[in-house]
Amino acid sequence: MAADHSSPGKKVPLWLAIIIGRNPKRTLIRASCLAVVCYVMFKFVLLPIRVFGESMEPTYRDGSRNFVNALSYLRSEPQRGDIVGVQLSGRSIMFLKRIVGLPGETVAFDKGIVKINGQPLDEPYLRNASKWDKDPERLGQDEYLVVGDNRSMEMEDHTFGIAKRSRIVGRVLR
Repeated sequence: MAADHSSPGKKVPLWLAIIIGRNPKRTLIRASCLAVVCYVMFKFVLLPIRVFGESMEPTYRDGSRNFVNALSYLRSEPQRGDIVGVQLSGRSIMFLKRIVGLPGETVAFDKGIVKINGQPLDEPYLRNASKWDKDPERLGQDEYLVVGDNRSMEMEDHTFGIAKRSRIVGRVLR
């Protein structure tokens, strides 16, 4: 009579079986791949941004968080009305602004109204009127005029201006 050397398998707790599954090696490989994909996505593609200040209200509130898609302008150029991340120093410090002026255009503020090549710009996203005045300025071939949505602030208290294309990181996810 032959001896039975097979021993009954250890019973794995249900919670462990659900987390690890039947094949721990496969689970470890999947978890590692997921960790690498997440690292790449949030380090190079979807860059986190936190809004400080009131310059983009009411579109984005002070303290709100969002992501800038760094691949959004891989095959196209920024467009008027896009809300973009503009880098200041590296990719860790960015302004969140709306593009109102495109390369080659002449942009001015006349009693709060943005004028592009002398024509008023329709800005349905603005809630409060402003009294900003700024002489016409012609943008270079790689320059965009970026400004916040809260124009009720004093012009001196608002950070805005010309951004070179190389400084525009990407479009903000909505």
